[in-house]
Amino acid sequence: MNVFSQSITGRKIRFALAGCGRIAKNHFEAIRKLADHCELVDVCDVDPKALEEATAATGANGHASLTAMLAATQADCVVLTTPSGLHARQATQVAQAGFHVMTEKPMATRWQDGLAMVKACDDAGVRLFVVKQNRRNSTLQLLKKAVSSGRFGRIHMVNVNVFWTRPQSYYDSAAWRGTWEFDGGAFMNQASHYVDLLDWIVGPVESVMAYTGTLARNIEVEDSGVAAIKWRSGAMGSINVTMLTYPKNLEGSITILGEKGSAIIGGVAVNEIKHWEFQDADPMDASIKDASYQTTSVYGFGHPLYYENVVGVLRGEAEAATDGREGLKSLELLIGLYQSARDGRRVNLPLQY
Repeated sequence: MNVFSQSITGRKIRFALAGCGRIAKNHFEAIRKLADHCELVDVCDVDPKALEEATAATGANGHASLTAMLAATQADCVVLTTPSGLHARQATQVAQAGFHVMTEKPMATRWQDGLAMVKACDDAGVRLFVVKQNRRNSTLQLLKKAVSSGRFGRIHMVNVNVFWTRPQSYYDSAAWRGTWEFDGGAFMNQASHYVDLLDWIVGPVESVMAYTGTLARNIEVEDSGVAAIKWRSGAMGSINVTMLTYPKNLEGSITILGEKGSAIIGGVAVNEIKHWEFQDADPMDASIKDASYQTTSVYGFGHPLYYENVVGVLRGEAEAATDGREGLKSLELLIGLYQSARDGRRVNLPLQY
């Protein structure tokens, strides 16, 4: 059993992965890029075709279920890229079997499930990592640094837009997609990383008021939503999300307006610095051009950088960038958004524990 305080040295960090669907390929590639430091030893999926493709692509041992994989693997950390609604139960199962846990976003679809995941890993003495690879993007690292160093002065207004498209065929590709139990909607699933920016970049949120709607897709959950947000600092702003943009993904952006500066990080997935102007110059300004990058993928290029951090943590050389408790911050905000939309009222944070 892995003990929280023990560091893994003298060999590669071993990962096993559960759920060989769409996002798993990013994890395979990240581990491949860090082959000198880590390796993928096992994969599992209940879909035989997906499992066969994954084992062929990675050379890892294949298993038909998570239970079977846990019984056989020599991994240090098990990665969950399964439907979101399964994360809580599976994370608890993995933790109780003695393995560290890495889970894709969102860490859970219910607030109590998120709390239970953190408790299960604490009780088992293992680490819980929540994937927030967008935080590692060079554009957002620069923005975070500008906010943390006080370059904006007092922040007045923040706006986040996620204008993407997901056709009906996307939701029809798997029975769990577009369901409340396993997936969550545009806020919870597609815009999860952007909701994360509201707390991570700007600070603790005081309250939210939201509307959600299912305007065009035949799904249980929302395909569009808007929310007004007030931060404890007094800053105000909004997040606007839709999966109905014609004809393709258009924009993933964050705008920050402060008393001494203004910035827009845009592009299809916060990959371009569109505007960057401050009262006082700073050496970081020389990094603007290099920080922007081209991408057609809304996932960005942060997964390898995220894995670098996890490997460093398990070696005892780094602090976790996003552990379970950090993951709870964006989950709490997401749940607050949904409660507000459901009940037609302002929801204050923190939620009642």
